Amino acid sequence: MFKKENITIPNILSLSRFVFLPVLFFFAIKEMRVAFLIGYAILGSTDFFDGLIARMLNQKTKLGKALDSFADIFFYVSSAYFIARLYPAYLKPNNIMLIAFFVLFGLSFVVSSIRCKKPIMMHTFLLKLNGVLVYFLLILSYFFDTTYIISMILVIYYVGFTEEIAIFIKYGEVDPDTSSILTLMKNERLSNQNHIKDSKKREDSALDDKQI
Repeated sequence: MFKKENITIPNILSLSRFVFLPVLFFFAIKEMRVAFLIGYAILGSTDFFDGLIARMLNQKTKLGKALDSFADIFFYVSSAYFIARLYPAYLKPNNIMLIAFFVLFGLSFVVSSIRCKKPIMMHTFLLKLNGVLVYFLLILSYFFDTTYIISMILVIYYVGFTEEIAIFIKYGEVDPDTSSILTLMKNERLSNQNHIKDSKKREDSALDDKQI
C-alpha cells in the first residue's frame, strides 16, 4: 500500500520524469525542436530540484531514492535516443563509443543484480556530473555541433560505470548516494582502525583486571 509519507514534492518531481517523458518522444519524433528544447529543459531540471528539495525539507525516503534512480535511467537512456533522432550527425562519429557505453551500462546492472540481488544505479560524483553534462548536451546541441562533447561525456561514463561495478564487486550493496569508491575505502580504513583501537582497549582492560 502506498504510504502517505511517500507523497512528497521530491517524489512527485521524480515521478514527473516518467509521466511526461512520452511528451518529449512526441516532440522528438515530430522534430518539433523548439518545443522539445523547452520541454527537455523543464523536465530535466526536476532531477536537480527533487534532490535539493529532499535535502532542504528533510524528505529523503527509500522510495524517493528508488524513484530518482529509475527516473534517471529512463530519462538519460531516452536522451541517447533524442540525440540520435534530432542530431544524428553529432552522434554518428561516436557510434562505436556509444556501443561500449551501453555494454558497460548493462554490465553494471548485471553485476549489481548478482551481488545485491537487485539492479542498482549509483549516484556517485562522476555519474551525477555526467547527468548534468547530458542535460546541457541536449540543450547545447540545438545551438552548435557537440560531437566532441559527446565523446568527452562517454569517456567520463566509462570511468563512472567502471567505478560503479568495482563498488558492487568489492562492497556489495551500499548507499546509492555514496560519492565514490575512495569514500568507501576511507570509511573502511577508519572502521578497521577503530576496531583495532577498541580491541586494544579491551585487551588492556582485561590485563588490568588480571593484575588487580
